[in-house]
Amino acid sequence: AGGQTMDIVCEGKEDVTLADLRWIHLKKTAALLKVAVTAGAVVAGAGSEDIRRLEVYAENIGLAFQIADDILDVTQSTEELGKTAGKDLDMAKTTYPKLMGLERSRQEAQRLVDEAIEALVPYGDAAIPLVALARYIIDRKN
Repeated sequence: AGGQTMDIVCEGKEDVTLADLRWIHLKKTAALLKVAVTAGAVVAGAGSEDIRRLEVYAENIGLAFQIADDILDVTQSTEELGKTAGKDLDMAKTTYPKLMGLERSRQEAQRLVDEAIEALVPYGDAAIPLVALARYIIDRKN
């Protein structure tokens, strides 16, 4: 099953683990970002090591994005988000804050962004836009 399918199947279940949640988002949010980030590099003829670095970057920002989204869902208002706040709780979805708590979720999102940025170090200043995107993902307010 894909990430979206498992996300729906797991709604309302109490036995969803952190490993399950990570798998769902690796196959969902992170997979979308992985394609978006690596497609240009593949078309441009990048080597396998460059593709792998970009995959690491994309998977990490995909997971960080999902954690940030879960955090925003419980810390921001509907007006601030521009969408219904608290929707995950209302749908009994398993989220990172539900499993890890708010502070540990924030720390994990930061760790993932740091790991994503680390994968880009060999590219120096050429990676500045990707680094900025990674930081934005956890600094955003909606």
